Amino acid sequence: MSSERVSHEFPPVFDENSKVLILGSIPSPKSREQGFYYMHPQNRFWKMLCNVLGEDIPADTDGRRKLCLSHGIALWDVLESCDISGASDSSIKNAVPNDLDRIFRTADIRAVFTTGKTAHKLYQRFFEGNGHEAVCLPSTSPANRTITEEAMLTEYRRIGEYLNK
Repeated sequence: MSSERVSHEFPPVFDENSKVLILGSIPSPKSREQGFYYMHPQNRFWKMLCNVLGEDIPADTDGRRKLCLSHGIALWDVLESCDISGASDSSIKNAVPNDLDRIFRTADIRAVFTTGKTAHKLYQRFFEGNGHEAVCLPSTSPANRTITEEAMLTEYRRIGEYLNK
């Protein structure tokens, strides 16, 4: 599969009450198609997050946006644009970061989480020394089958620790 230039096509989810920032790398083709985060039907992000929050998975993107905001969660991606083959994070080249300061200036972010090793490496590359160290959570991508859902949920519960502070 050849790579294509991809730009982030939808805004971050955040407001002045956001306490936790969760970052992916860049939206997958399915997410870009639907205009929101983690929208591949086999991606486990919403299942993990809603389990942590004790909520049902909202049926639509507006409900998912409201869910995040009502719990103090900001959601975005490390990258504004890159060259990528399909949804393969390992193929990312020519990465350009998002302006995360937009969120840090507006909200009192107490913790930053990345969803996967690539997002974490990119965050470290572009934002190291910004005063917000990131915690790397397992990727919820359908391609990541190296971790059980139970083990993944244990890691995602770390988000709740910061929401309750």
